Amino acid sequence: MRAWRDAGEFILVRGRRIYCRRAGAGPRLLLIHGFPTSSLDWAPMWPMLTSRFEVLAFDLLGLGFSAKPRGHGYRVREQADLAEAVAHHYGWDAAFVLAHDYGDTVAQELLARSGQGDANAALRIVRLCLLNGGLFPETHRARLIQRLLASPLGPGLVGLMSRRSFARSLNALFSPTRPLGEAGVDEYWALLQHEQGLHAVPSLLGYMAERRRERSRWVGALQTARMPVRLVCGALDPVSGLHMCERYRELVPHADVVVLDDVGHFPQLEDPQRVFAAAADFFLDDGAPARG
Repeated sequence: MRAWRDAGEFILVRGRRIYCRRAGAGPRLLLIHGFPTSSLDWAPMWPMLTSRFEVLAFDLLGLGFSAKPRGHGYRVREQADLAEAVAHHYGWDAAFVLAHDYGDTVAQELLARSGQGDANAALRIVRLCLLNGGLFPETHRARLIQRLLASPLGPGLVGLMSRRSFARSLNALFSPTRPLGEAGVDEYWALLQHEQGLHAVPSLLGYMAERRRERSRWVGALQTARMPVRLVCGALDPVSGLHMCERYRELVPHADVVVLDDVGHFPQLEDPQRVFAAAADFFLDDGAPARG
């Protein structure tokens, strides 16, 4: 965790410190992580990705090493604004995008802007690769703890969270044959607590309600995308696994799907080699560079 932090830097976006890490050379690739983790999710794939791409990862507001303002109403559109601001800071106006979980929803908002000629779009998505996430509110099987933390009880329940309960909830999302491991749990628990980050959890979980309210815009963005989109799905994910993948095939025309039968919710952690192969093949199959 410390090595990951020290290899990156902090930039200011609207007066808030945002953690970023950039490395490699080649076509530009933006990584967007999920909840409740951080850009550290990409560490197992980092050497592979940076061998083929110029890679930019960052921690979303309220997560990882980025700022976690108290009393803030975290919103998906704000996180999309942040992704655009981070890209702009490094001189990017176009990129491949690889996203996971909550990051999928952020990417759907970016896709809606990029694909519809939105005047607010500051980042053109050249190709989009999505990992497991709640792409469709009707297939998102939120865990009980997520529903409770997102409810009015959330602020009070946060104080009752422990490393043990966190480990149990997190590992329930992994394939039984590919658990996260104690060291990984320790790192993610430390990151969640960094700068008293637990207080942000209930507000961050508001993305579940946002998905329902914005379903037409965000699902529509997938259905009408003007650029190639691929879904790489860990089938054993209890929240957004094979059932979500089947819905994707129903709703998205000419669906490009890669199913990892023995993988859970965190494909990039559980089988980074296969995820890299699926993503790199997709991004580079015609050699089109992602440069602004």
